[in-house]
Amino acid sequence: MQTLDRTASLIDALKARRLRLAALVDFPVLLWSGQSSPRNFRANKFPFRASSHFLYFAGLPLEDAVMRLESGKLTLFMDEASPASALWHGETPKREEIAAAIGAIEAYPLSELKPEKFDQGEVWGVTPSKWATGAATIGVQNGQTRADQSITFQRSILLDVKQIEGIDLELAGAIVSLRMIHDELALAELRKAIAVSITAHKAGMAATRSAGIEAEIRAAMERVIIANGMTCAYSSIVTVHGEVLHNDQYNHLIKPGDLLLADVGAEAASGWASDITRTWAVSGKFSPTQRSLYDVVLAAHDACIAAIRPGVEYRELHLLAARMIAAGLVDLGILRGQVDDLVAQDAHALFFPHGVGHLLGLDVHDMEDLGDLAGYETGRVRSNRFGLNYLRLDRPLQAGMVVTIEPGFYQVPAILQDPERRSRYRAVVNWDRLAQFADVRGIRIEDDVLVTETGAEVLTAALPTKAEDVEQLVQN
Repeated sequence: MQTLDRTASLIDALKARRLRLAALVDFPVLLWSGQSSPRNFRANKFPFRASSHFLYFAGLPLEDAVMRLESGKLTLFMDEASPASALWHGETPKREEIAAAIGAIEAYPLSELKPEKFDQGEVWGVTPSKWATGAATIGVQNGQTRADQSITFQRSILLDVKQIEGIDLELAGAIVSLRMIHDELALAELRKAIAVSITAHKAGMAATRSAGIEAEIRAAMERVIIANGMTCAYSSIVTVHGEVLHNDQYNHLIKPGDLLLADVGAEAASGWASDITRTWAVSGKFSPTQRSLYDVVLAAHDACIAAIRPGVEYRELHLLAARMIAAGLVDLGILRGQVDDLVAQDAHALFFPHGVGHLLGLDVHDMEDLGDLAGYETGRVRSNRFGLNYLRLDRPLQAGMVVTIEPGFYQVPAILQDPERRSRYRAVVNWDRLAQFADVRGIRIEDDVLVTETGAEVLTAALPTKAEDVEQLVQN
């Protein structure tokens, strides 16, 4: 648990979030923090991570806790630690101390949440808890916690946002509108996580020249994160196989001529995330073919950031990246044809199959547990087009949003060797010319960007993206 030394301004900021929620919903809300999950036996658990929706309003990663919000007021439910737990975990704050630290007006044990006339052998068919009557909730990823939610409400609590309805759906929509626009408290925490991530990436670049395998570079990066009292916001991607978008293997040899793609981000102790990707030549010098494609990706990256301002459709940023990638590949002789025509037939997606980015906040893909309710403007649905169906965000930008911009170029065998695609795109891809770029498996350049009232602030700007600057960091 974090320290309970809380400033008045922090408590006030959390109260302000709860009041903003109260202005959007006229019913009580119950939010669970969740529980840690056993790794391979009961006492050996994965590190606990509180539900982001709980964290947003509580500000403390309390395990196995529940909050009730009504008219901006918070009631806390959690059990005191058992006397025996002090042997293994040390002394822990009392429930009333924790309640005061988060601005709760009352605090009760979890037994208070039991349904009326509940018998431990019963599952359904009794009156819901008095605290749950007329209240809404959001399902927590942890299965045991979700079972506790269902018992409290005496109804199934579902994860799939497509299946939730009524006030639960109304609550989800209200939380999306709140969490999408970051307050000063959130931005301060995001900046902390980003600063550590930048240091971690520089450490990874510095470690590359002497590294024998990917794991050594990963270790250098994650060491910085751990040493700063943070955790990784997601499983690090540190690989010479950049064509595997979510590569989680770190045993490949570092060989001369390789590119290394590192997608590594820290998560602050408060839960706020960062997400940065850089790609560099392990030798400290891009080959001519690597440099050519790196500059294509960087041009797309820079054009998207330059276009960011309130009111701009994020989908249009993605299409801008697609056009820039297509234009660059035409210039290099890899694609043939007019840029708009190539994008219309999704030829660019052969090499840039994913979306240009996503929301960033308490989750690295912020609020993705709520599916497209968070990522897509009301009334919009995902496209089934090859070049658009992985787009995670389809909304007009608003001041206060933080988004990632992360175009890329990849030679994914499953895509490029697919007979149907080879046939469909045979007239627009110069396969012989593409073969000359065999030393490029994958390139991605990703920054975290705050939408401001007049444009954008690149929160990760202290980590260079220009090829020569990246080379210098690896060489030094």
